[in-house]
Amino acid sequence: MSTTNDTQTDNDRTADTPWLSSKRKPATFSRLRGVGRRRSIPHLALGGLLVVACAAGFVLISVSAGDRRPVLALVRAVPVGHVVTAQDLRQASVAVDPDVATLDASQANTVVGKTMATSLAAGSLLTRDSLGAPVIPVAGQAIASLSLKSGQVPPEVSAGTRVTVVFVPNPAGAAVASPPAPDSSAPSWPATVVSVTSPPNEQVTVVSVQLAEAVARQVAAVPAGQVSLVMLAGGGR
Repeated sequence: MSTTNDTQTDNDRTADTPWLSSKRKPATFSRLRGVGRRRSIPHLALGGLLVVACAAGFVLISVSAGDRRPVLALVRAVPVGHVVTAQDLRQASVAVDPDVATLDASQANTVVGKTMATSLAAGSLLTRDSLGAPVIPVAGQAIASLSLKSGQVPPEVSAGTRVTVVFVPNPAGAAVASPPAPDSSAPSWPATVVSVTSPPNEQVTVVSVQLAEAVARQVAAVPAGQVSLVMLAGGGR
């Protein structure tokens, strides 16, 4: 009897307090689920932004890579009049302005055997205009050839380098030639190197330089061994 009364008492208490009824539990679960959904919204937004940023980066990389194409470049410096060989060429993948008339790497076979129309430094890109009949010296310019000994020309000098040709008087006791230049203790002339060669079995380096026509005459009149080259900053490349 005691058990029955206790059961009835519990049932009466439940009836008096409807908020304890099991029918109210789904509502509590629903509220918790709503809070979880609200808390996940910022994470979803952040995830969306990351997806957009990654997609934009991929597009930029793709566009940048798409603008690059294989073109022909020079492995070493070549002077005007040089006949191009396969060993002079290499492939370079670069982004080039459409207005620049570069040569596609697939044209290597057609370039070999062509003559350089101008002097180019190592690493320069080949263009259509750089091949063909020599285009130097241009009007008002002339080319002078200098025979220089060790110490009179920097070893870094190559075709395309900007230099200054400096008059060097003979050592003491030797006959001194008067330099054909304006009044100056050490006359100098700006020039651009056209080519550099080292004749076999000779202890000299022959450097051809391009100067103003009147200046070229003055430089050519200086006795051999009385000029040196000074390489300018950056080499002019």
